[in-house]
Amino acid sequence: MSILLTDDNRLVGTLPPNIGLTLPNLQFLAMSRNKFSGPIPVSLSNSSQLEKLLLYRNNFVGQVPNLGNLLHLRWLAFHANNLGNNSSKDLDFLDSLGNCPKLEILYFSENHFGGSLPNSIGNLSMQLTQLDVAGNQISGILPAALENLTNLTFLSMTQNLLTGSIPTYFGEFQNLEGLSLDGNRFLGLIPSSIGNLTRLVTLNLSQNKLEGSIPSSFGNFKSLQELDISENSLIGAIPINILSSQLLVLNLSQNSLTGTLPVEVGNSRNIYRLDVSKNNFSGEIPRTLANCLSLEYLYLQGNSFQGNLPPSLASLKGLQYLDLSQNNLSGMIPNDLQELSVLLYLNLSFNNLAGEVPTEGIFRDASRVSVAGNKELCGGVPDLQLQPCDIKVEKKRGKSHAFKIAIIISSGIFSLTIISCCLVLYRRRKSEKKLTSTHSKSDPLSKVSYRELYQLTGGFSQNNLIGSGGFGSVYRGILPHEERMVAVKILKLQQKGASKSFMAECNVLRNIRHRNLVKILTCCSSVDYSGNEFKAIIYEYMPNGSLEKWLHPDIDNGNLSRNLNLLQRLNAAIDVASALHYLHDHCETPIVHCDLKPSNVLLDDDMIAHVSDFGLARLLSPTNHLSHHQTSTTGIKGSVGYAAPEYGMGGEASTQGDVYSYGIFVLEMFTGKKPTDENFEDSFNLHNFVKIALPEKLVQIVSPKLLTRREVDEIAASTKEDNYKYNDHDNDIEEEEEEEKEEEKSYVGEESQMNPNVQKCLLSVLQIGLACSLEPPKERMNMEDVTRQLHRIKNAFLGFGFSR
Repeated sequence: MSILLTDDNRLVGTLPPNIGLTLPNLQFLAMSRNKFSGPIPVSLSNSSQLEKLLLYRNNFVGQVPNLGNLLHLRWLAFHANNLGNNSSKDLDFLDSLGNCPKLEILYFSENHFGGSLPNSIGNLSMQLTQLDVAGNQISGILPAALENLTNLTFLSMTQNLLTGSIPTYFGEFQNLEGLSLDGNRFLGLIPSSIGNLTRLVTLNLSQNKLEGSIPSSFGNFKSLQELDISENSLIGAIPINILSSQLLVLNLSQNSLTGTLPVEVGNSRNIYRLDVSKNNFSGEIPRTLANCLSLEYLYLQGNSFQGNLPPSLASLKGLQYLDLSQNNLSGMIPNDLQELSVLLYLNLSFNNLAGEVPTEGIFRDASRVSVAGNKELCGGVPDLQLQPCDIKVEKKRGKSHAFKIAIIISSGIFSLTIISCCLVLYRRRKSEKKLTSTHSKSDPLSKVSYRELYQLTGGFSQNNLIGSGGFGSVYRGILPHEERMVAVKILKLQQKGASKSFMAECNVLRNIRHRNLVKILTCCSSVDYSGNEFKAIIYEYMPNGSLEKWLHPDIDNGNLSRNLNLLQRLNAAIDVASALHYLHDHCETPIVHCDLKPSNVLLDDDMIAHVSDFGLARLLSPTNHLSHHQTSTTGIKGSVGYAAPEYGMGGEASTQGDVYSYGIFVLEMFTGKKPTDENFEDSFNLHNFVKIALPEKLVQIVSPKLLTRREVDEIAASTKEDNYKYNDHDNDIEEEEEEEKEEEKSYVGEESQMNPNVQKCLLSVLQIGLACSLEPPKERMNMEDVTRQLHRIKNAFLGFGFSR
């Protein structure tokens, strides 16, 4: 036996002490994400052919045995266990690993290792690219021998007890893309040599005791996307040259930084999180922030910013959290802030703001707005408990001035009365000509009748049928009087009387708005011509259809063969992740989709992906109400292949279940294989198909449509061309081959090497798909992290991070 995979189960107990003696030819041993306990068997050193040893996320205890006989070992991961006992000998196993010349990845984070890093760490393989020791009790200063590991691409020492200065030799790690030293006790200045790491994508030095200014050499970063140096004792101004276009996250909070927020912040047009709170910044809030159209989180509180609130902040349509509290801001609150439709939290407290508080948009909900400590504010919704905005007429202007004002007011009231009367007459006449479906916009939800839906879909004609699924069938039609194409979903009712509050719940769903959710226009609750209960939802029409038809066109049924390139698929993954993040984390009541799959993802004219059918599992439940603060759902819990495994064992629907479906969705998009593929049976599924193949057989599992000459020319601008036909490498790896036309031959070399930029992008995305589709729900990623990681991957692919 050369491969033994038992990961992602609920296995308990200890490993057999003689496992290495009975399985001497093992090459790949994966037992991660179980509940194994006891020590790691010493006999594993006898399995001398081992290349991958994955024991992470279990309950192993004791010391790590001598593994120096594993000369072929490339990947060793035993993080997230209970190994070590905070003693000085916990890290002695590093001495033996110096005998493993092929070691590339070493993870032993989240254990109980104590003591200092030994000098023998410098004897580790020169091929080592990833080292993670985070979340232990490792203390002392970093050894000088660490500088030998010059091929590292990722180094994490987060949340330990390390002291001393950050070594200057880190500047020699020219391949480093991720450096995390946060949560330690590092002292002194940030070495300027860090600026030599031009490939760095993520840098986290937060929660230390660092002093001095931010090095100007940070302007040398060409790929940096996330910079976090918060919670230190840094001083001075923000170097202008760190505000680059590839930056996604900048956290400088809780330092002693001074000066202004540079107008050059507008250069960071892709940034989505900016936190400079609790410093000593002053001056006005720069209007150039309006250029940062991707901003979702903006934290400027606890400084000395002055002047008016820039109305241009209202152009940040994606803003979700805005905190400007505890500054010296003055003037009125711009009414335009009411237009920020996805804003979830607004804090303007303890400034010097004056005038009337708006009452629309987020200002309608006092629980999400704070304006305390602004003595001159008035009005707003009653729950804000502000003084009324009275009309005051100065006495010194005399009676004549008051008389003029009275005349103006009286004239205005008279004019408004006349206009109102005209509008009433106009609407009354207009309503007499309209069908019952065209109610005034002031109605909470305009209803349509069964008769109208029957007519606009041609009697629910097969010619107008555009899709069907677990929730029902979808027809297209044109709404009367609006000349607008819509999609009508006729719901399959789980039982008679399902969701008696259907219309009220539809209204709640209709008010859930996000750019990546299909917009609900109206609903219908009636009976059909046979007297059966009838419920339907009318959606905005998506002209480019479902993602399913793009991924798997049915040519026999007249669907044209069409393709999505790599960037379009990556954009779709981001769009869907953003929608789920919003449903899970930013709705008043978290909404579980329960049936995420490509056929429920629709594409508009601009190929932007929109998730449909959100909230329907709950809507069709006979006992569920959207007003309840719960996420459980009865009834429909997904489709075969996409449903989370816990659902098959009676588990309640959850956001983690959606994450699993999303992971399968991502793997399907980039491999081109459905989870219901006939080759997948028993425990061998799409997840394991990808997992076993990565990273060596990436070329063999990705969709051939992503490897065509045309697509790579368009997206990656590669320079080398060759012909390649997929070969069978393994019984577990099934290729889709000989379906491409001659002009679309795979754009890889004779040694199965695709363009490095494309390869890194695909590998990163597939790893996210795997992390989302893990069997244990608690081990899966959350959608906020997924969205953030995908944005990083996209920016890197476009030239901001991955080297070409």
